[in-house]
Amino acid sequence: MNVPFELHIALRYLLARRKQAFISVISLISTLGVTVGVMALVIALALMTGLQQELRDRILGSNPHVYVWNTGGIADYHAEAAKLRRLRNVVGAAPEILGQGLISAGRETQPVQIKGIDPVLEQQVTDIKGAMQSGSLDELNKSSGFDGILLGKDLAAKLGVAIGDSVSLLTPQGTLSPMGMIPRSRRLRVAGIFSLGLYEFDSSYGFVSLDVARRLFDKDQVDLIQLRVDDIYLAPRIAQAIPAELGAQYVTENWSEMNRSLFSALWLEKMAISLTIGLIVMVAALNIVASLILLVMEKNRDIAILKTMGASAGSVTAIFMMQGLIIGVVGTMAGAGAGYALSFVLDRYKVIRVPIDVYQISHVPFTVLPLDFVLVVVAAVLVCFVATIYPSRQAARLDPAQALRYE
Repeated sequence: MNVPFELHIALRYLLARRKQAFISVISLISTLGVTVGVMALVIALALMTGLQQELRDRILGSNPHVYVWNTGGIADYHAEAAKLRRLRNVVGAAPEILGQGLISAGRETQPVQIKGIDPVLEQQVTDIKGAMQSGSLDELNKSSGFDGILLGKDLAAKLGVAIGDSVSLLTPQGTLSPMGMIPRSRRLRVAGIFSLGLYEFDSSYGFVSLDVARRLFDKDQVDLIQLRVDDIYLAPRIAQAIPAELGAQYVTENWSEMNRSLFSALWLEKMAISLTIGLIVMVAALNIVASLILLVMEKNRDIAILKTMGASAGSVTAIFMMQGLIIGVVGTMAGAGAGYALSFVLDRYKVIRVPIDVYQISHVPFTVLPLDFVLVVVAAVLVCFVATIYPSRQAARLDPAQALRYE
């Protein structure tokens, strides 16, 4: 196979030995600089992307996509849920009653968020059924002495309770007496323990049936209807369309609005880290410029001889551009491959552990998106190509007579 002479000369210069060994060492350092920069950028993007996706998936698994309130009240939640379920892109609807209280078992007392649910409909909007570690949702509707409650695994661990144990729930709604309002205490049976994967839910939430929630908080209606849609990115548009289609008495909020500050902060961190680590690639590109300038100075005589033998200025430019591109492409491919491999290992074996009560997750996930990977590779090669322009043009402008005169 015939190799273009420009590529042949570029490779010889890169692999120079003996007198030109110093040039080869500088080229190797430039390649390593590109490799390290690209690898760091791939890993950083994988880290931030993995963190965003993991938190998003856990939040959406624990929460509905859209919340719907009716200012006129929701007397018949079955009819209301059926009406909302008929809307385009809506795949599930379920009622909810929310309240707060103190739950205790033995000497342990913890604050708890009580969520009243319909066990059948709740499965349409959250992943509670698949999150059950022990017990089942059906136990909430069974009457066997005390009413049932589902507890998050971390909350159950704090209380030291298991399936079948009884707990005491104290709620602000109570009985009026001469001493004022006396908080009401109820005995409940632990009917199940769940793990939704989000520390906020696993450590502070308890699920009861709607009938129990009505009695606990003296409510005759549900607070709101939860919706799940078939495309999470359509949730804002669907939420805005509900008042327009069903009436102004409907008020909505979607998952992106409720978690906007969190995902905005994560996106900003991703951009900041990408720009900061991207500077490593810029430094590597400067190394390429320095190595090519040194090579041009070293090869003045060779360039002059090539020109006197008929090599055009374009050919001389191509020689040094190819050399810089070879450094950039080899460094980029090696860095991208190493970054992808390291991201896979770090994610597969959960190497980096973090406090779950701070970050909501037990380890740092790494996810390499194809688009991010391609953008990093293309950007790195482009930066390396731009770095070759000045030294290559300087080599092409060299006057053969002047170069040979001073040799």
